[in-house]
Amino acid sequence: MSAKGEIRIEKVNKAFDATLAVKDVDLVIEAGSYCCMLGPSGCGKTTFLRMIAGHETPTSGRILIGGADVTNIPTGSRGTALMFQNYALFPHLSVQENVAFSLKVAGLGTAERRERAMAMLQRVQLAHLADRVPAQLSGGQQQRVALARALVTNPQVLLLDEPLSALDEFLRLRMRSELKRLQKDLGITFVHVTHTQPEAIALADQVVIMDQGIVEQSGGPRDVYDNPHSPYVARFMGGQNLIFGTVEGSSKSGAAVVDGAGNRFTLSSSDLLKGQKVAFAIRRDGAKLADKPGNAENAIRGEISNIEYQGTFVKVALKTAQKDEFIVYLADGEYFARPRAVGDTICAVWPSTGNHFLAGENNSSGDPSGH
Repeated sequence: MSAKGEIRIEKVNKAFDATLAVKDVDLVIEAGSYCCMLGPSGCGKTTFLRMIAGHETPTSGRILIGGADVTNIPTGSRGTALMFQNYALFPHLSVQENVAFSLKVAGLGTAERRERAMAMLQRVQLAHLADRVPAQLSGGQQQRVALARALVTNPQVLLLDEPLSALDEFLRLRMRSELKRLQKDLGITFVHVTHTQPEAIALADQVVIMDQGIVEQSGGPRDVYDNPHSPYVARFMGGQNLIFGTVEGSSKSGAAVVDGAGNRFTLSSSDLLKGQKVAFAIRRDGAKLADKPGNAENAIRGEISNIEYQGTFVKVALKTAQKDEFIVYLADGEYFARPRAVGDTICAVWPSTGNHFLAGENNSSGDPSGH
């Protein structure tokens, strides 16, 4: 039996005329979890969210919430609440009246809806502003009003469509913490659409990465970050360098790989065939800089194209024979003990234990930027 708030997607497709926006998706979002759906604009994530909410109907397939088939059930009867990206507050109503509006529509009496609205405003720390109108609030306060209005109906599932995109960096970080706290306190399922990778890995119990209407990968944020399934996922999650090459030879201990410029690498995978085209990833903080390859297991030579001081670390970008820049994150103390300059030719070196073989399809493609 499914738990209250579990979302089960079964073979869902959504077509708009000749365009298939969501393609044959099977997915389970656990009850009481925080799920972030991540992907570039046009990948299908908002359409997916709207189908869960009931604002769009699947062309085929089923959506179940808490074990009940809600595919064709009206929006207000499926136990979901949707927080819109633009908040959609009523400008002429007070904060308390905005929060209580859906309760009024549901037919609750004045005293009960006022009491429930105030209780929810206390949760989002806005009870002291209950009599103000939206124009008298900051952007972050308006967002919390919209959040309180969505939660006051006690939904099984709260759906959030890029809720932090309109906020400045300081407020985004603050509201991230607020969203996570509320989700844990209330214990309901949150499904949060975003195109921002740091937001997803900071908030989510489950990250779902979409591309062109399909789910490319789903899992815990650490697993998806460290073990991307494909070059597309590695690029979109960030923090990884991609290497493409050809297997030169293999043995029980691993495979020797060479790229077009003659840079050599070692993979622990022993089932690769000579001549096979492969892709693998190495975390940006897993490599070091060296003047020469020396006896490093893996090394790639390039010209420094950019250096950025990031406070706790320095980001050094190398232009190499690979399609993407090779980026190294060095601790600030390590970098400034041996600083480099743009235009220097240098090697990035790393151990084979840091290599992650990309077993997904289309190993030579998958650029989320479309380049």
